[in-house]
Amino acid sequence: MTQHQDSGAAAMVAVEDVHRSFGSGPRAVHALRGVSFEVRRGELTALKGRSGSGKTTLLNLVGGLDVPSSGTVRIDGTALGGLDEPELLALRRDRIGFVFQSFGLIPVLTAAENVGVPMRLRGTPAREREERARTLLAMVGLAEHAAQRPEELSGGQQQRVAVARALANEPDLIIADEPTGQLDSGTGRSLMQLLRAVVRAEGVTALVATHDPALIELADRVVELRDGRIVDGGCA
Repeated sequence: MTQHQDSGAAAMVAVEDVHRSFGSGPRAVHALRGVSFEVRRGELTALKGRSGSGKTTLLNLVGGLDVPSSGTVRIDGTALGGLDEPELLALRRDRIGFVFQSFGLIPVLTAAENVGVPMRLRGTPAREREERARTLLAMVGLAEHAAQRPEELSGGQQQRVAVARALANEPDLIIADEPTGQLDSGTGRSLMQLLRAVVRAEGVTALVATHDPALIELADRVVELRDGRIVDGGCA
């Protein structure tokens, strides 16, 4: 993707004057209104804001799951607007790991098999895939649960499997949307501590949306979003 490299290469994530509207005319919903901010390499940035502030919309744009109405999103200097659909698919598969509030595990698969799904999509050989899954489950403290299915795991354990899965293809960036939203406060804090440890151990960058003050304090940096605008921690 070097053909798309440009001056945004200084940060892992660079969002520049991004607007996103849904619908048109007087009934249009303006989810994002001129958002600009950066996420530096190797840091865990918390995206703070109440429900409806635009956090999920912004994460979808950064993750290449949606496109802005105007403005530019760059990942490691690559402008997403310059990528075609196959290139976007490759970016999401190889360079970005996603963690969702609802865990998103496949019920019929074991923990190890769930972690292996992104590697299957990438065509990773079975032996390498199984070894990487074992390593990641050990990293998140679930080595003894590799053969269990999601229904046999607690909510916190399921989310740890989701974190391991997000790391499967050794991404540069992890995007997490309210990853502790379905967990109690103690389990949620433990998961956030795990994410911070993983950022350091794996050398990845993380952008985590949350409105929980107890979790925000564990981040390296905080960007606050309110009514579709950055009110703290963004770019001038």
